[in-house]
Amino acid sequence: MLIPSSHLGSHHAFSRRCILTLAVGITFGFSFAYVLLSVVAWEKSDMFASSLWSAQASLHSHQHHGGMHDPHSHDDLKDAAGPDSPVSFHRHDEEFHKGEGEIAKQLAAKVRVLCWVMTGPDNHERKARHVKATWGQRCNTLLFMSSKEDPALPSIALDVKEGRDHLWAKTKQAFTHVYNNYLDQADWFMKADDDTYVVVENLRYMLQSHDPNEPIYFGCRFKPYVKQGYMSGGAGYVLSKEALKRFVEVGLPDSEKCRSDDGGAEDVEIGKCLEKVGVSAGDARDSLGRGRFFPFVPEHHLIPGHVPKDSWYWQYIYYSSTEVKYNFCK
Repeated sequence: MLIPSSHLGSHHAFSRRCILTLAVGITFGFSFAYVLLSVVAWEKSDMFASSLWSAQASLHSHQHHGGMHDPHSHDDLKDAAGPDSPVSFHRHDEEFHKGEGEIAKQLAAKVRVLCWVMTGPDNHERKARHVKATWGQRCNTLLFMSSKEDPALPSIALDVKEGRDHLWAKTKQAFTHVYNNYLDQADWFMKADDDTYVVVENLRYMLQSHDPNEPIYFGCRFKPYVKQGYMSGGAGYVLSKEALKRFVEVGLPDSEKCRSDDGGAEDVEIGKCLEKVGVSAGDARDSLGRGRFFPFVPEHHLIPGHVPKDSWYWQYIYYSSTEVKYNFCK
């Protein structure tokens, strides 16, 4: 059958449009498929890398919290440092803190707390100065105990060597210095590391119901080595005035009561000594049985399962502890 020339031209134009559309479609399809496959491949690679990292992290965590980790080591955060820039802090006169500031001032006058921070020359700038800029301001008296004097903090130069093996010696000298120079300037005497953070208002709230003339001390209570338990050094602990007096006046001069050499774990040794001079290990938990002193960084205590069940922590903790499951959607 003959096709009119006008229809023939229209047919050719239609064929060209079809071919062009098909070509564009094929090009787009291949391009989209290529991009999609590339993304999938990248995600698989990234997931593999993440899985590998997670496995390594899990292994490290298991080694850290398992039997190979010394629970009296303070090396967990030894390489961690605060920010390079100065840290600022809220003032009591800020609008949103005026009310609570007045209450805090009243409590600070009623419950006087001396805080001494165990630090060293390498950590004066990296950690100690950030304590001074933040929670340290809330203490009635703030002291930094080091082996080197530093007017910028300032720090007190004790006659001790630095390092884990000399923490007990530093603790004995630090409390002796506090006893000799600040006994009447505070009611409670807290020891903390330079990587510890303390909400001092909460500490005072807990202490206000206790008599500083009572021989007692508080902290994160562990159960081995000492009959009544002892307080974790990493979590910090606080002695009443009477406890400090007994430690320095009765304990330290007697090698049968307090270890006289530098050896031993600081927190265990002071726990043994305080028990022998009649200082009680207090219960620092709140009315609901929740702890107030913690040896790890927050996520270890807030995230269920973060600390493995075979960790030394669950074997050391004095009071039975049930992990809380949080529902952030409610």
